[in-house]
Amino acid sequence: MTERSRLLLQVVCTLTFFSATYAQNPTPRTNRYTVPPQPPQAQRENFSPELLAELAAIKSAALGDDYAYQHLAHLTENIGPRPSGSPQAQAAVEYVAGELRQLGLDIHLEAVKVPHWVRGAESAELIEYPGQAPGTTQKIVLTALGGSTSTPAEGLSAYVVVVNDFDELKALSRDQIAGKIVLFNEIYDKQKAAGGLAFAAYGEAVRYRAAGPKAAADLGAAAALVRSVGGADFRLPHTGFNFPAGVPAGAVTAEDAELVAHLAAQGKVRIHLTLTPQKLPDGTSYNVIADLKGSEHPEQIVVVSGHLDSWDLGTGAIDDGAGVVIAMECAELLQKLHLHPKRTLRVIAWMDEESGGAGSQAYTKDYSAEFPRHVAAIESDAGAAHPLGFDVKISPKAMDLLRPVTNVLQSTGANVLQPSSYPPGADIAGMSEAGVPAFGIMEDGRTYFHYHHTAADTLDKVVPGELRENAAAMAVMAYALANMKDPLPR
Repeated sequence: MTERSRLLLQVVCTLTFFSATYAQNPTPRTNRYTVPPQPPQAQRENFSPELLAELAAIKSAALGDDYAYQHLAHLTENIGPRPSGSPQAQAAVEYVAGELRQLGLDIHLEAVKVPHWVRGAESAELIEYPGQAPGTTQKIVLTALGGSTSTPAEGLSAYVVVVNDFDELKALSRDQIAGKIVLFNEIYDKQKAAGGLAFAAYGEAVRYRAAGPKAAADLGAAAALVRSVGGADFRLPHTGFNFPAGVPAGAVTAEDAELVAHLAAQGKVRIHLTLTPQKLPDGTSYNVIADLKGSEHPEQIVVVSGHLDSWDLGTGAIDDGAGVVIAMECAELLQKLHLHPKRTLRVIAWMDEESGGAGSQAYTKDYSAEFPRHVAAIESDAGAAHPLGFDVKISPKAMDLLRPVTNVLQSTGANVLQPSSYPPGADIAGMSEAGVPAFGIMEDGRTYFHYHHTAADTLDKVVPGELRENAAAMAVMAYALANMKDPLPR
């Protein structure tokens, strides 16, 4: 697979997770699958009274357990931001592996070759615009997009071309773009997000961050800027992955995108842009893989997971330290309650989800022969807010069989199963495409993109009680999948 194909696969998986199933729904409740009545015999065969009692005990224990929050505090505050290839990412690998080892799990560190990109200086100012007072400039607030190349150390100055979408870009000639800075002013739909469709709003706007800089560079642009993808407009820029474009690429705040667009409608606007990131040599990092061996079918695997790397602006609390620690708590709860999964519970802390997906690709390569024995894969990578249930890519028959599990989770409100034609998580995409039943925790995402990929992704955004609800949802579903009589049909 070529480098471009590899990156395309990762972005497609990520964007489809964030947008596809949500975009299909005109309202927050449309197209959610209501599990139909199930024959009592099928329920009895797969979920004994003893198993249902154990699921209820797991839920109750999780709602009173602060294990996940305590470890999230350490990951975010003691270790800090964890971009792939960084010393903090390595420290996080060692910390998570050590804590899971203390729980008695079998630990394997799967080596992963990861990119190492570091953010340098980043600044911009308007140096020419209509109505400019003599001898003045205006500051523009921005941040470099992941993988961006550098301007000269002294920066570059160029006129701006503002486009609202790819069609507007295509309508311009190369002469109109060459040597200029292209600003993609695609607006994140805050009203849609407030109505419960934040991930659909994200999916519509994030394609300009992912592919816009490359499209501009192909027409000879000197640099590319995108309007930040997210809400809560407090002049806060949102970083993120983009296709390697060969030109400097950054995200400006929504307020500054509006400013530039308004001025450009009046006349010429010129920006002085300085971005000095560096791409260092690729390094070796690790997926943390920790097994709680099954008592009857150890060769059958149920995966619970989140990604350990984060962007560097904040401390990666909601993206995705929360996912890692609730996966860790699944194992902690079973050990604390002296419960024994019949199938192996595998906790995975993925590496490099944010900047290319090297961790999930390594796992797919190394373990694909075992995917027929992977019973299910669960990922949490949509924040730490109140869970509503699961996005699922499973068969209709499998959904029918899970009615007892959704009944257990009903009291927490996490009982929705929403079918998806796409993998419900970037890191489990390889397993899902191979036919492994896939589950992604579905969050109340109305405020998620206020903080996503920003300096405000910090521990204070996580409500401990909601994190406990997430742990309950993942642990109950995971133990059910590990202990129901038969694996889910594919």
